[in-house]
Formats: sequence, C-alpha cells, structure tokens
Amino acid sequence: MLIRSALALKIGLLCVLLFVHTSEPSNNLVHRQFRYKYSFKPPFLAQKDGSVPFWTYGGNAIASGEMVRLAPSLKSQKGAIWTKTRTEFEWWEVDIVFRISGRGRIGADGMAFWYTTEQGDYHGNSFGSSDTWNGLGVIFDSFDNDNGHNNPYISAVVNDGTQTFDHQNDGKAQLLSGCLKDFRNKPFPTRARIEYYQNVLTVMFNNGMTQNEQDYEMCLRVENVHLPKFGYFGLSAATGGLADDHDVYHFLTTSLHPAQMNVDTQTEDPKLTQEYQEYQKKLEQQKEDYRKEHPEEKDDFDDWFETDNQREYRQLWQAQTTTNDMLRELSRKLDEVLGKQERTLGLVSASAGQGQIQHHQGQQQQQFQQPPSGGYTVTRQDIDVLISNQQAVSSTVSQISALIGDLQQKTNNLLSKGTATVQAGGSYQDGPFINEMRDGINHLKVQLSTIGQQAMNAQAQRGGGGGGGCPDQSCLSLKTFLIVIVVQLLITLGYNIYRDNKESQAKKFY
Repeated sequence: MLIRSALALKIGLLCVLLFVHTSEPSNNLVHRQFRYKYSFKPPFLAQKDGSVPFWTYGGNAIASGEMVRLAPSLKSQKGAIWTKTRTEFEWWEVDIVFRISGRGRIGADGMAFWYTTEQGDYHGNSFGSSDTWNGLGVIFDSFDNDNGHNNPYISAVVNDGTQTFDHQNDGKAQLLSGCLKDFRNKPFPTRARIEYYQNVLTVMFNNGMTQNEQDYEMCLRVENVHLPKFGYFGLSAATGGLADDHDVYHFLTTSLHPAQMNVDTQTEDPKLTQEYQEYQKKLEQQKEDYRKEHPEEKDDFDDWFETDNQREYRQLWQAQTTTNDMLRELSRKLDEVLGKQERTLGLVSASAGQGQIQHHQGQQQQQFQQPPSGGYTVTRQDIDVLISNQQAVSSTVSQISALIGDLQQKTNNLLSKGTATVQAGGSYQDGPFINEMRDGINHLKVQLSTIGQQAMNAQAQRGGGGGGGCPDQSCLSLKTFLIVIVVQLLITLGYNIYRDNKESQAKKFY
C-alpha cells in the first residue's frame, strides 16, 4: 500500500508540473503555413501543355505528371526549375523528395537547391545554374573534383553575388558547413529538409534506406546566417563525363512565423468569413423567396437531414451491432478451439492405449522368445550362418557346372578333330590329343582343389560360432563330396575317350 501511495503521489506531481509547463506562454512557438505557389508535387505535377503551375523550367529539364527530371543520364546535360515570383515571407522551410541514380559506381555532377534574389542561368557551370548568385545554395555534390575522397557530399554555400564558385575544388574554401552523406542509388527516394528561421540554417537528411518519411538525420546547423529577405526558390542539376538521372518528386514550401505575428491568417481569415456570411445571407433570401412563391408547399427541408438525437441513436445502434458481431466471432473461435482441444485429447488417449497394447505384445514376444530350460536355443546368428552356408554351396555347384560344361566342350572338340582326320585318310595321332586331354584334366584338378579349399575356409570361419555344426551326427564334408563327384566325372570321361579311340583304330582296317 505504501508503494502504491508513493507511486500515485509521483504521478500526481508529474501531472501538475506538466500542466504548469504547458500553461505558461511560450515564445518559441512557430506558426506554419503551407505555400502552394512555391511548391509542386504529384499527381498532375505538369499540365497537359507541359508547364508546371507557378514554376518555370528550362535547359534539359523535363516535367511529367509524377516528377521533374532536371538532368537525364546523358553526358553534359544541364537543367533547372525556378519559381516565377519571389517569396512574400522571410522565414521558410522546404521539403525536397528526390532520387539521384545511375549505372556506374561513381556519378556526376550533382544537384543544387537555390534561394537567390534572381533566377539563375539554365546553362551555368555550377550544377546547372550561375556561378555567381546572391543568396543560398545547398549543393548535393556527387563527383569528387578535388580528389579528396569526400563525395557524395552535402554542403551549404552563401554568396553575395561577387564570388565565383570554385567548382574544381568543390568550393572547399566557400562552404559554411556540410556532411558526408551518400544519396545515390538508394532503394527509396531520399529527402532533404532545409529550414531557415531567425537567421539559423538547418539541413536535415533522410538517406532513403527505409520507407519512414520522418527518419531524418542532422546534416548541418549554422547560426548567424543572413540571407535576402525575399527571393526565388530553384533546383538545378548537371552531368559531365559521367551521368546520373536527377529526379525531383516533391518540393513543398512552408512559411514560418512567430506565434505573435500571425499576419497572413489575420488578413485572409476575415475575407473567408465575410464570403461565407454573404453566401449564407443569399441562401436564406432564396429560401424566403421560394416560400412566398409556393405557399401551398410545406417546408420539409429539415426532414432531409437527421437531427442530433437521430445521429446519436444511429451511432449507438452501429456500435451495438459491431459489438454483437464481434461477440459472435469470438464465440465461433471459442467453439473451434474447444473442438481442436477435444480432438487433441482424443488423439492423446488413443496414443496412450496403443502404447499399452504394444507394451503388452512386447512382453508376450519376450516370453515366447525365452528358451526352454535345458534345451538348445536357435538364435539369429545361427540362422545367418545357415543362410551363408546355403549361399556358399550354391556358388560352388554353379562353378562345378561351369567346369563340367567346359570339359564337355573340349571333349567334343577332340572327337570332332579325330573324326575329321580319319575321314581325310590321315593317320590318327594319339600323342597330341592325349597331351591336350592330360593338360585339361590337370587344369580341372587345380580348379577343383581351389574351390574345395575356399569351401573349407568358409566352413572353418563359420564353424567358429557356437551351435553351427552337427553335434550328434556324422556329417559328410564338402571336400569329400566334391572329390567323389570329380573322380566319377574323370572315370566317365576317360572311359568315353578310350572307347572312341578304340572305335577309330578299328575302322582303319576296313
């Protein structure tokens, strides 16, 4: 309670201080008034005939409905736009929205804002305007003429009409102040706010990196700056060997006056009030004349418009209807949330039931897989060994079949050669054929022994696991089986060769 009381007391004191501060008259209040005769903005910036109201432009400048292109991205282009009349106010603020863009990493030459006693030359050497002027120039310099590595640069230059701008050195000795700001090739248009009030010049800059129109940064602020009381506003741009597009979208001028010096409103407001009163009198006179000419018609003009009570009732009804619609929408969303919650709970319950069933089945499988006491258990390893043995036997049989086929092919070749020799009347030479058969049989023996050794090695490697052999029976080994088959094949082959040889020799005598 003590903390809350102390906090409430502090808030009350703060409110009293703010009230006292705001109730005191301030001499720093500024009256602002927009000046349309010294401004332009889209849409319909330029008229159908190409002119901009209250402005004049020349050189290579081009005006369209959306912007003014002071200088296009071509070499050696210059252009400018100026107000047609001088200002009627001493203090002012100008907001400029522009974009300077080009293909190259470096651009040229730049753009300038002018406030001078006379309009500049459209073909001047200082950013598309005259080299000498009486007033202020805020220069947006893109090209580094003095090779000082300090561009793009924003600077303010005041001239009394007697000095020539030192363009080769970027006016280094003539600057009031400046700042190093990059304003080329930005994603959004860049902005500059130039204010001159009570001999204080302030330049604010928005770098165009965001869409926030009020994201300004301080560029320069100079006091004791004395400019002509009235002058022309202007913008100019120029290109050189390098070229950029210099586009201006907005130029908005606001006059500034102290709060006590509301001169313009005092002179314009009475005129508007007098015109409005005259119009009201004329309208009432027309109504009275119409009643006199048409006495039979009732004056029901008031029924065309709703009264204050009707307006209040209508607003209350609209508010209640909107509230009712919102409550219905909230009720519908709550029903959706409850439905989703119920479905989620159902899924969770189902998942929990499936988990219990799977746990029970797992216990049953473990009980089923447990080996009986005192017996032999068939494990996964035994099954793998059995499968590998079957695969080895299959591969061995395939190799034996291939060898038998090769041997049969060679025997057929020998028989065909002997038959051809006998039919040709030549002598049957037993020596070469017998040597060839001997070499084939020896080669066959070597391959069979190699296959048998591989089978024995595989059996020895697989026989290391427990339970892989035949514990109670005398099994026939793979080597013995292969040797028996090979011996039988050799006997059969030798007998066939011997029989064919005898038959061939017997045919010689007939």
